[in-house]
Amino acid sequence: MKRLHRILWGGLLAALMLAPAATVAAQELSADEIVRKAKHMAYYQGKDGNARVKMTITDDQGRKREKELTMLRKNMDDQDQEQRFYVYFHQPADESGTVFMVWKHVGKDDDRWLYLPALGHVKRIAASDERTSFVGSDFFYEDVSGRNPEEDNHELIKTDDTYYVVKSTPKPENKAKVEFDSYTSYIHKATFLPVSMQFEQGGKVYREMKVLSVKDIQGYKTTVKNSVKDLSRGSETILEYTSVKYDIGLPDDVFTERYLRNPPREHLE
Repeated sequence: MKRLHRILWGGLLAALMLAPAATVAAQELSADEIVRKAKHMAYYQGKDGNARVKMTITDDQGRKREKELTMLRKNMDDQDQEQRFYVYFHQPADESGTVFMVWKHVGKDDDRWLYLPALGHVKRIAASDERTSFVGSDFFYEDVSGRNPEEDNHELIKTDDTYYVVKSTPKPENKAKVEFDSYTSYIHKATFLPVSMQFEQGGKVYREMKVLSVKDIQGYKTTVKNSVKDLSRGSETILEYTSVKYDIGLPDDVFTERYLRNPPREHLE
């Protein structure tokens, strides 16, 4: 665990330690319950929200590319089952107007669309493409809206005063759909924020996701900077959330095909 403490430096650790202590003891929570709580904290806080995001992609030669985007999100129920995502790209100029939209369903495959203005058409993203690069970054399409926890088996392999450590492996019927054998999540006990995820293949960690900074926004503990490293390629993508707002009252029809070609600009500024 000393290694993890070196990873989670300064501001992140301080922000997390200010959170109230968890009210449920570790022995009273199953691995599945811990994962569900972590998923809620990462993807479902508030009824809806928007965020302005800066994406920085660094390749194995140290060359950087930057993108700017707005993410809209709305929960369609209070059970963390149905959710909508809408991601609009502002920059760079040749990607401006690109839209990624998700109708998230727990218990069955999500519906995903990608609108590419340069080609003028909407592409449906198949379940088999969910774990491929999201617009040339180290994030996958599935990372943006979150992986369905029901697709994996979860095991609590370690706990201490600060973290739950959960190992997840794809269920037999899902093994052929993913490139990993397992992944290990470090989940902060007081906040249930997942602060690190390490993906393994053939007994080796090849991909790592980290939370780099957390802030309290409108009473919600919010990740405002995170990263994905592809350890096999030596590339890294960092997301910085420059503006985050919750409970803004997004209308349902924002998340329909109508707005792929005609973005709801009043919600994107």
